[in-house]
Amino acid sequence: MIDYYAAIRRRNQKRSRFSRIFRNFLFILLLVAIYIGYEAYKSFYSSNVWLNGKKSTFVYIPTKANYEEVKAILYLNGLVVNRNSFEWMARLKQYPGHIKPGRYKIVEGMNNSALINKLRSGNQDAVNLVFNNIRNTEQLAGRISKEIEADSTSIIKLLNDSMYVAKFGMTPRNVITLFIPNTYQVYWNITADDFVERMAREYKKFWNDGRKAKLSEIRLTRTEVMTLASIVEKETNRNDEKADVAGVYINRLHNGWLLQADPTLVFALGDFSIKRVLNEYKRINSPYNTYMYIGLPPGPICLPSISSIDAVLNYHKHNYMYFCAREDFSGYHNFAVNAEEHQLNADRYQQALNRRKIMK
Repeated sequence: MIDYYAAIRRRNQKRSRFSRIFRNFLFILLLVAIYIGYEAYKSFYSSNVWLNGKKSTFVYIPTKANYEEVKAILYLNGLVVNRNSFEWMARLKQYPGHIKPGRYKIVEGMNNSALINKLRSGNQDAVNLVFNNIRNTEQLAGRISKEIEADSTSIIKLLNDSMYVAKFGMTPRNVITLFIPNTYQVYWNITADDFVERMAREYKKFWNDGRKAKLSEIRLTRTEVMTLASIVEKETNRNDEKADVAGVYINRLHNGWLLQADPTLVFALGDFSIKRVLNEYKRINSPYNTYMYIGLPPGPICLPSISSIDAVLNYHKHNYMYFCAREDFSGYHNFAVNAEEHQLNADRYQQALNRRKIMK
């Protein structure tokens, strides 16, 4: 009997020891599960984007970029705090196989889940594209290429392609008129071709029925209006006198006079630092020399603003044939009906230039 009870005690002791081991094992498993759950939670929901004091920034993912390149962009800029958790989440969400190019806004404190969902979705943030004060297509392409992925070379190549721009009714010399200065929302990875197509649609919308009716009234084509507007743009930056300046040039056109527009000489010379147009400049043999050739030049001398375009379409009907910058350098002009009155205005302005020692 003693041996029997001893055997039972030994068996119970073994069971108790096994139970303790099993409970300890379960407890360790629980701790591991809690740890894994906590790490998973951190990977999903804990902040993993650091912007060094900024509230937000933009990440640019180039067209045809792969996963390694995306990681390099994020890591090089120090945006991701814990790379291991980011990469674990990226694999979980199958991001390496779903890279979408574009411009993405990311904010301070973003977690891995939100960051990868943003990049993987292709839900990029548009660029507010603004261009104005542009002199030629090269400058335009340079300005645009700073805001979108397409480089200036690809844009210039299209704008210099006669066959390409012909489908818009343009030539390389006047294709700049296709671009109406304004603010446009575009995606950063828009191609050069898609960008020009977008501008062509905006051009069509700009020339609505109201503006087309004005064209018929003043008997000028769109390109002619844009060309004259470009001269007005460079003559004055005072919107409230642009229609008066346009009226002078319309009067000259109707009377068969030379336009004698100083900004066209500056354009022909290609020296945009000129502040005083000298008589020697008027001898340059260029189709843009409106002191030599009657009528409008063959194309715009800059990209005119909407205010200048509308000033031509709604030019003021008056008898002025001349205008000259005011001697107070206010940016406004003195207008004259005849040459004698104009000469008096010009003399006062020349004297003001001399006093300021502006000789060219």
